[in-house]
Amino acid sequence: MNERLEAMKKHVRDREHAKSRQNVEVQPDNGRYEREGVSWHRRMSDCFRLLMEAEKPVILDEERIVFTRTIKGIPTPAEPPEVRAERAKGNGSVGVGNISANWDLGVSQGLLKRREIAAASLERMADDPEAVESMTACIEVIDAALDLAKRYADEARRVGQDDLAEILDHVPANPPRTFHEALQSFKFLHSLTWMQPTAHVTLGRFDQYMLPYYEADIAAGRISEDDAYELLCELFISFNKDNDLYPGVQQGDNGQSIMLGGVKPEDGSCAVNALTHLIMRVSHDVNMIDPKINLRVSKDTELDLLIEAANLTRQGLGFPQYANDDVEIQALVNAGYDIEDARDYTVAACWEFIIPGVAVDVPNINAVNFLAAADTAIREGLAEQDDFDGIMARARQSIFDQVDLYVANWRRWSLYHPFPWYTVLMTGCLETGQDANRGGAKYYNCGIHGSGSANGADALAAVKKFVFEEGSIERGDLMTALVTNFENDEPLRQKLLTEGPKVGNNDDYVDSIMVRLFDDFADACESHKTDIGRSAVVRAGTGSAMYYVSLVRCKQEEMMEPVVEGASADGRHKGDFIGSSLAPSPGVKIRGPVSVLQSFSKIDYSRVCNGGPITMELTDTVFRDEDAIRKVAMLIRTFAELGCQQLQINTLNVETLKDAKAHPERHKNLIVRVWGWSGYFCELDEPYQEHIIGRHMLTM
Repeated sequence: MNERLEAMKKHVRDREHAKSRQNVEVQPDNGRYEREGVSWHRRMSDCFRLLMEAEKPVILDEERIVFTRTIKGIPTPAEPPEVRAERAKGNGSVGVGNISANWDLGVSQGLLKRREIAAASLERMADDPEAVESMTACIEVIDAALDLAKRYADEARRVGQDDLAEILDHVPANPPRTFHEALQSFKFLHSLTWMQPTAHVTLGRFDQYMLPYYEADIAAGRISEDDAYELLCELFISFNKDNDLYPGVQQGDNGQSIMLGGVKPEDGSCAVNALTHLIMRVSHDVNMIDPKINLRVSKDTELDLLIEAANLTRQGLGFPQYANDDVEIQALVNAGYDIEDARDYTVAACWEFIIPGVAVDVPNINAVNFLAAADTAIREGLAEQDDFDGIMARARQSIFDQVDLYVANWRRWSLYHPFPWYTVLMTGCLETGQDANRGGAKYYNCGIHGSGSANGADALAAVKKFVFEEGSIERGDLMTALVTNFENDEPLRQKLLTEGPKVGNNDDYVDSIMVRLFDDFADACESHKTDIGRSAVVRAGTGSAMYYVSLVRCKQEEMMEPVVEGASADGRHKGDFIGSSLAPSPGVKIRGPVSVLQSFSKIDYSRVCNGGPITMELTDTVFRDEDAIRKVAMLIRTFAELGCQQLQINTLNVETLKDAKAHPERHKNLIVRVWGWSGYFCELDEPYQEHIIGRHMLTM
């Protein structure tokens, strides 16, 4: 990057832009809403308008792509009386987050065209009160956005940036004429999407919808690849400006994820293009936590692309994260998505597979705790003198009970919060006069994470081997050890931990148990067909998110999910972490990266489409030279060839992490992958730091 971009990056990391934030709190006009009986739609659009009016245009030195948020809080209006009455009956409201807008639609048509479509629907559907309120709200948010864009153009003229003012005069109101205008239009639309009570605003298939503008400019000689590189670097740096204001567990958990590569929706042909490669180069050089890069691959992906991706992994950012088209497209079709939509998949905040523009899925309503299912089954089964089949039956029932509980709770969430701004940016909503969250979208499915699968399988395998087959551990001895947290029996714990079969070693003895747990999970989800509210399917997943901490560290009264509050039969002490998503249990001996892939390749992903990556940490010495980088690329190819679904490779140095924990002032910019997002290590809460330090460090 050049000197201008390096200075811009430092400006962002030093939070200099935050000095522009106003000490202003925008308040919804709830009194007027109540007096005048204002609809929920119009309450939302009015709050958006108030926020746009309060925003102060800020153009920092030498910026060519602009938007800096100056209002910290997002106003949420009071719900209308009829909604409050339903809530009093125990019903909950469903918002919108973790989805991908149709950015191509918003950018390519421009807001004036979107307004025209909304106005036509308003006129055509004048006898439909819901449509009238929805489209009126959409027009109001478009007008508010256009007014803010005009004020940005005026500010650009005031500071002497006439070229930028000309761009802002044209976009986001109109279709872009250049690549630069397309990036500015997108930046504006994306930034405003955060100006509503939402979370995790993903960026979708960026290399697909930006490609026409890039190709047109290159062909016309308006820009060079280096010019495009500089614009993209600035855009990527800008994604890190306001991310401390975005909702999430911690900074970085914001959903600013980009999906690259894959196939074209219309015919399934390869969609990798010049922007795919350029964006990975930009991400490598910018070297910041946002945006997170995801790459769609298959067994036929060219090795050169995988080498580029491995070089990006070498940076230690925790991305790209890889998704296997050979597996996931069919899994989505099996779940009821049309083939064209399945081919167009992207990811939500972390790894959950979603369809841009047409889906308002909620892919993370809860998490099944496989270790809790196994632990409860083991404790109860041993006490009741069950055989091992009886224990497995108990584990299956626990999985069903968890899914039943989550679905029953999901049914109660039946109040659908309108989102006018998202409605403007989704496919078909303005055309049909329907809010994106209230019937305008094509899909409204829900998903459940699957956490602790390796620990659960390891625990069950240990009981099967040592208690039922070998008889080397007595039932009573194991039960006592679990109750006392192995207080007086460290040799027994070591036997469970070091001699038991472990997921991650390509051992069918234990892997088959893990596969059975996921089959039970899929069975439980598929048992719900007509009792899941507006959802058509419940999607089973393999991810853990923050649950790798909360499911073993929280108190049961703090969680809906079952918590393992004691020790477990895999040799785990009370309070010790479980693996992140699809990862071997922490602390167990593993043969290597390939055996990890082989173990997790046995899952039937055709029934488990929600997402959740195989997660592995490679020591930074793995990336020592070009030959080593090629070996990492071959590992990614092996992942695809084995039929795995999703992969996340991180590179870490344990000694550096320990020093950063002791001396954070020396490691301000140290980036790590936390789960489906990356963050600055020294800014993480201690439990997440501990988990990262304790992960398996694999070599090749």
